[in-house]
Amino acid sequence: MTVDERAAAGGAGGCGAPRFRDAGEADVPALVELVNSAYRGDASRRGWTTEADLIGGQRVDSGQIADLLARPKTRVILAERDESLLACCELADGGDGTAYFGMFAVRPGAQGGGLGRRVLAEAERVAAAELGAASLRMTVLRQRSDLIAWYERRGYRRTGATTPFPYGDERFGLPKRDDLVFEELAKPLGG
Repeated sequence: MTVDERAAAGGAGGCGAPRFRDAGEADVPALVELVNSAYRGDASRRGWTTEADLIGGQRVDSGQIADLLARPKTRVILAERDESLLACCELADGGDGTAYFGMFAVRPGAQGGGLGRRVLAEAERVAAAELGAASLRMTVLRQRSDLIAWYERRGYRRTGATTPFPYGDERFGLPKRDDLVFEELAKPLGG
């Protein structure tokens, strides 16, 4: 049984809560596969987080993941069930009372059942309790209105800040449009 089949059989929210842990160097290949499968190519079309119509090629490679894991004040949180990697996210301490949430990926076969909400809630908990962050921020492609709406339902708001897509850097994929831009969302944490 493949990881996607195991995830679908257990459902995103079924068979108990996922186990969270920090990623290590040995997790790099599995992270590359997970993130790329959630956002790019035909496999990503089984879930709703696909960017395949906007960007082709890879989302990440092993060098990018290894660099991310080596950054100080940055961690990659994994969500596993029965030793199967189902989801991940990056959490970085901004050093200014904020934390950054990124590289959020849920295996396509496990999407739509609440696992993403659990991972986001864990990231918010860790950001507040362990990093002392008063707010969590992220960037999302502006063209992903469905994804932005999902975050807004969880209390995130648009800040008005934008960042251009890194056109010309194939490590981040092959854009299929010339108007891609990242929009920042943020949410206050705690009481």
